[in-house]
Amino acid sequence: MQLTINNLSKTYDNGVKALQNISLEMSNGMFGLLGPNGAGKSTLMRTIATLQDADQGNIMLNDLEVQTNKNAVRRLLGYLPQQFGVYPKMSAEVLLHHLAVLKGITNKKERTNIVNALLHKTNLYDVKKQSLDGFSGGMKQRFGIAQALLNNPKLLIVDEPTAGLDPKERNRFYNLLSEIAENTIVIFSTHIVDDIKELCTNMAIINKGKVVLKGNPLELIHQLEGKVYQKVIHRNDLNRYKDSYKVINEKLFLGKPVIHIVSDTNPDNGFTPVKASLEDVYFSQINN
Repeated sequence: MQLTINNLSKTYDNGVKALQNISLEMSNGMFGLLGPNGAGKSTLMRTIATLQDADQGNIMLNDLEVQTNKNAVRRLLGYLPQQFGVYPKMSAEVLLHHLAVLKGITNKKERTNIVNALLHKTNLYDVKKQSLDGFSGGMKQRFGIAQALLNNPKLLIVDEPTAGLDPKERNRFYNLLSEIAENTIVIFSTHIVDDIKELCTNMAIINKGKVVLKGNPLELIHQLEGKVYQKVIHRNDLNRYKDSYKVINEKLFLGKPVIHIVSDTNPDNGFTPVKASLEDVYFSQINN
């Protein structure tokens, strides 16, 4: 499968330019969409998922134009939005059966086989009789993936899927998405840099509705190698360093502020070179 996004733009009634001439290409595998909150990620996801229309541009899923063939695209689509609701008193098994019927899987034997297979895949089979209000955050996310896979989608969209998960649940979710991505286009939208580093072979950074960088994460890190330096500073000196250097990130180490800068030459002045990371790549674009 191939997803091609051509010059997509969307402006809301309040004047916010959510998308500005977005162009991207994706094929089977995991594609990371990275950006801060409000960057336009969710708007792009909803547009690809046929939930809203763009003002201009188009999206092609193989030879299907998404905005004019919504029903055909929906048959190939799985979607896990950033926030999704469940019937809390229903069991996982019963609700999956209900959602499967809504997706057109009306044959009971076929539906039972599909539901059981997905409960096993998402490691929920042993709790399939349990009410969803007793599920942890990670279990609910895995249920969300199960419902998104009911129609065996060729395109799977997951929007901020690991927010709030503990490390164990996050790793379990990583493994599940990686398995799915072997035969599916998986668009993984997040503001968590580590998610992209762990999972995706291709990615794009979106900020203020624009694609500011795209490529393979390891190649993008390599392009920044040898240009990142760090220094422990006094908190009151931060603005002075911002005036003199391209500060891309600031954080605390043992309670003391540490800044990362990008420089083509060694800045000296107490700075030490550090190995570039995807976080450095990200902040070098977001904090331009």
